[in-house]
Amino acid sequence: MLGAVETRSVSPVFVGRAGEIAALTDALVRATDGEPQALLVGGEAGVGKTRLIEEFVAAACDRGAYVAVGGCVEVGADGLPFAPFSTALRSLSRRLPDELAAAAAGQEGELARLLPELGDVGSHEPSHEDSTARLFELTVRLLERLADDRTIVLVLEDLHWADASTRHLLSYLLRTLRRGRIVVVATYRSDDIHRRHPMRPLLAELDRLRTIRRIELARFTRAEVRRQLTGILAAEPDAGLVDEVFDRSDGNAFFVEELVVSHEAGCAVGSLSDSLRDLLLVRVEALPEDAQRVVRIVAEGGSTVEYALLAAVARLSEDDLIEALRAAVGANILLAVPDGDGYRFRHSLVREAVSDDLLPGERSRLNRRYAEALEADPTLVRADERVTRTATYWYHAHDPAKALPAVLRASVETRKRYAHAEQLSLLERAMELWDEVPAAVRDALRPIDYVEAYPACGCDPATTPLRYLDLLAEAAIAARFAGERERALKIGKMALRLLDSAEEGGETDPLRAAWFWCERSRIVSGLGRSDGWAEIAKAQELVKGLPPSAVHARVLVVAAGWGMLHKPGPESLAAAERAVEYARLVNNEPIELGARLTLGTLQVSAGDREAGLASMYETLARCRALGLYHECSRAHVNLSHVLENLGRSREAVDVAEEGLRMARAHGLLDSQGWIRANQAESQLSLGLWDEAQRNCEWLEHSGTSSKPLGSTALRLAQLAVSRGELATAATHLARARDHFGEADPMPQYVIPSRQVELSLAAAGGRIQDVRTVLADAVETGFPPGTHREAWPLLLSAATAEADALGLPAAEEGRAESLALLRRSARQLPTPAPIWEAYARHTSAELDRAEGRHPVDRWTETVAGYEPLERPYVLALARHRLADALLAEGGRREEAAALLREAHTTAVRLGAQPLREDVELLAARARLPLTAPDNAPEPEPGDDAFGLTPREQDVLRLVAAGRTNRQIAEELFISPKTASVHVSNILAKLGVSGRGEAAALAHRLRLLEPAP
Repeated sequence: MLGAVETRSVSPVFVGRAGEIAALTDALVRATDGEPQALLVGGEAGVGKTRLIEEFVAAACDRGAYVAVGGCVEVGADGLPFAPFSTALRSLSRRLPDELAAAAAGQEGELARLLPELGDVGSHEPSHEDSTARLFELTVRLLERLADDRTIVLVLEDLHWADASTRHLLSYLLRTLRRGRIVVVATYRSDDIHRRHPMRPLLAELDRLRTIRRIELARFTRAEVRRQLTGILAAEPDAGLVDEVFDRSDGNAFFVEELVVSHEAGCAVGSLSDSLRDLLLVRVEALPEDAQRVVRIVAEGGSTVEYALLAAVARLSEDDLIEALRAAVGANILLAVPDGDGYRFRHSLVREAVSDDLLPGERSRLNRRYAEALEADPTLVRADERVTRTATYWYHAHDPAKALPAVLRASVETRKRYAHAEQLSLLERAMELWDEVPAAVRDALRPIDYVEAYPACGCDPATTPLRYLDLLAEAAIAARFAGERERALKIGKMALRLLDSAEEGGETDPLRAAWFWCERSRIVSGLGRSDGWAEIAKAQELVKGLPPSAVHARVLVVAAGWGMLHKPGPESLAAAERAVEYARLVNNEPIELGARLTLGTLQVSAGDREAGLASMYETLARCRALGLYHECSRAHVNLSHVLENLGRSREAVDVAEEGLRMARAHGLLDSQGWIRANQAESQLSLGLWDEAQRNCEWLEHSGTSSKPLGSTALRLAQLAVSRGELATAATHLARARDHFGEADPMPQYVIPSRQVELSLAAAGGRIQDVRTVLADAVETGFPPGTHREAWPLLLSAATAEADALGLPAAEEGRAESLALLRRSARQLPTPAPIWEAYARHTSAELDRAEGRHPVDRWTETVAGYEPLERPYVLALARHRLADALLAEGGRREEAAALLREAHTTAVRLGAQPLREDVELLAARARLPLTAPDNAPEPEPGDDAFGLTPREQDVLRLVAAGRTNRQIAEELFISPKTASVHVSNILAKLGVSGRGEAAALAHRLRLLEPAP
């Protein structure tokens, strides 16, 4: 090996970049104060990104920061999974061994997927779609813990080479990093980011995050090129040389250096070839023959080549190899790796030029040598890179018989690291190689793994050859886990075509076909193409009459789960019972536990509440004991859901909180999304509106899947309606429906969406739209277990009808709508006290819609809510009871007390419409809303909206449906004056149209005499 190696750039002077250095330094200062920072540094190849980072790293070290640098590694045409993160964490492990061990405590097995030095890879649970998210969450927490009491600078270089897993982890890190003294700096080559480059969507996504700063490095100006030349030459350059170098380099810093080197070698700048590659190869071609040979070998070995591996491939004596390396390093072509035992090119442009200059046969020969060297001595490279690099070398050696087994081994390793995108790429490469490999080699291969419930055909995997269909199954799962649903769908189609062709030839494989149809159901549902039932039905048909198997149990579980979400009832309950039975018969406990969760949920919906809940809690305990954390999180999701169904919102919040602690501990991001969405709904019920909003805001930035995001937007829409923020509510409702899509309607989302739509129409005075939404909802139906969503909708519709009483525009269709509401309310179950209270409330509003204000009905409603933690609906009922008491006459003190309680709740919750209703009623009745001793009495004639007597006359006619001309004729004023009055009324009432003004006037009884 060489001794000290010069690693700095050719120019000893750092030129320009004052603004960029200032931005990086400012980020360092902010991070030191505890505010995490993220910066993206882009620029074309050779523009000076590396030199800028070198200067920043030096400054950061001077300030006491711990710097960890990791570069994206290119091996052939492939990136190694998580390479920059693994390298950076390895660097931190060397510098902070005890601190990193403490930060990783308890999760070493999971984090070993990124940093193998932490221990054996954890294998507590089979991979799930959120396994990768779990790893990402644990990685972010690790970095946050390390940065608790020290400043960490994490530099990730060359993102244009990043593998998909690295891009996904970086995206997650930048979206979720919340605390810690940490600066993340990522660099990329902007001229490589073409329209179809995989980095392009990531950059677009990160641009939308306000917490990330983008730095784009421009080329040098002529003055800066002159300063660079002065530094390189250690003398003032001739003006003609400056002009010529600037013109030829176009301000690219690296090209300036190369042109100066050529100039010093005796080549006139103007005489150089116009080819960029020729320019970059000038220094290489000036090397001795052995040094040129070593440079070509390093160019094909990857971004970095270990010394021992290089020695094995070069086949030079140690002295000759050392001399060749010394020449290449002295010419500033190669550099020794600072933290390792290897070499890399000083600039990737030179490496690419050398690699492009290789002959096709020469490239294959070099890759074969690399592969043979690694097979002869696997210790030549780090263990976490060994299998992937061997596979890549054999593939580029164009030896299918050697490449296929190596690629399959690499796919297993990448799956263990949750690098599912890279696993998919390797499996697709195996599929490409399959037909080129001799049958004898294929017959010696064994199945990689029987993914999920994929059938083993009753064969011994140790003696059963790998089939092409097995590859497709693995690839389909890898694609789904990687978020590549379109590719998963394509792979599934290919498998089903193969199965159909085999069936036509007399070979049937119903279990595998059923498995692929179940997979297809999940994919088409996730893509929003359909609800997935047709695919499930096909799978059920295929397994009908077959002996019990894991596939059969899985089909039943999927069918029961679909029914639970779309059509809960006896058929879904029976399917769940059969799924539990079949899973027990085939001794598959994970499938059985999933089926028991579905069964328990359906039992609660069917009315067998205590038995269902007991079963769900038992299942949760068993999943926890077995370390099945994915099923644990699903249990918390389902439990919090059914507890809210039963009106046990406080218990639902507690169960959700326990689930969140578990999900955070194991990095289950998507599970956190589902649990938080349920918790936010229960918090709204309990009047914990601010807590619910914080939960929803967290979810909006979490990157969770579409259904929890849709639920979040829906809860925000409901909250905005209750607070009177109608435009905001409409925006959230539209977002919710976008997330849910139209192809897979679920009652638990469809009914609340309609309730928000109905409430918005009511607030806008559009009573006919209210009736249309109600009719659509009733026609669609309220399946068993959806009373939780249906009662609020019926209550909103009944309230809208009551508020519209007396409006001319509301008369047509009024009787039919009230009859529909009463009929629907009679048919809807009330399986818990909260829903009994909702039923009384709805009935009381229907009485009000018919002009009756029975005090006893409202008294029962208030009494029904009072023992329950439902402050908002209780305040609504108290307001109506006070109104009924005042309408009846007398009992003013009782009415005042009810209004004060309702007003206190409305103010605390920020429920502006309720607050205005209460204040208007109190003002009309001359009742104080403060304690009696301190209550200022309203002045006679006060109106809460400040309407003059003439404006009240005009409003009365507006409410009766009169036009401006008709108002003018009746009040003996001009139409223009009538128009002015109407405009003033709309402004004072805070409404946007005559219909809203009429609705508000009737709802608040602004046109009636004060009680």
